Amino acid sequence: MCAAKVAAVATGTGRQVILDSAVANMNERGYHGTSMRDIARGADITVASIYHHFASKQEILQDIMVRALHDAIAMTRGALLRSGGAPADQLQALMRAWVMFHTTRQLDAMVGATEIRSLDDAGRRLVVALRDEQEHLFRDVVERGVEEGDFATEFPRDAVRGIINMGQSVCTWWHADGPLKPEELAERYADLALAMVKPTV
Repeated sequence: MCAAKVAAVATGTGRQVILDSAVANMNERGYHGTSMRDIARGADITVASIYHHFASKQEILQDIMVRALHDAIAMTRGALLRSGGAPADQLQALMRAWVMFHTTRQLDAMVGATEIRSLDDAGRRLVVALRDEQEHLFRDVVERGVEEGDFATEFPRDAVRGIINMGQSVCTWWHADGPLKPEELAERYADLALAMVKPTV
């Protein structure tokens, strides 16, 4: 291994190379089909080098999912804070950010959407708690919209689940070389999200 590669593996850059390789491999082979040797090969390092950063493949998976969720929450919360005070504006801002995450971070999002079943109990509890935190951002806006008479849906919690799942699903089919750019898709889905809660104004 060249000196530059050794230096990279010894730093945060090396850790990120491992995570990038793991994400790529898990998208191609799934968690259980991906070996530590596959991850090492993709990162152009030895298997032993991985263990300087991660104790196990399970720890790598948890790191991928937790980081992705933290980033998604930061993106959506930031969009919410920058939006206007009206529930409709806030919901559309949330949905734009949610779709942008699932297109611009598509591979990370795919692992998060498909591999929760592969987490151990501790990892699942952590990830579910973060998913709940994300859901609460949407739920608070929709429930306030209903309380203030801006939304007429009779099923706010079901609407929130539908909105979240709709946005999350784009990571399974969107293609960068397709007809819609992330921003265009985000705008379209923001309108769809608003329609689901039956705006009154």
